[in-house]
Amino acid sequence: MSRKINISKYEGNTHYSVHVIDSFGQEHHLGYFKSYIIDDIERQAQEIWNNEVKPKEDLMSRAIKECI
Repeated sequence: MSRKINISKYEGNTHYSVHVIDSFGQEHHLGYFKSYIIDDIERQAQEIWNNEVKPKEDLMSRAIKECI
């Protein structure tokens, strides 16, 4: 999975929602911003990516997935 930064603003809203997706597909919400500075978002995203950890797989979920 690739790393991404998603910045979205729904029609009529006054704030942007910022999410960072790491290489394991985990989504991290950075918050809501009235305006944003891309350097700050990139810095926070880089911090998340430098500290990302592979999530532990739930054995029960895996067993159920294999039965389907």
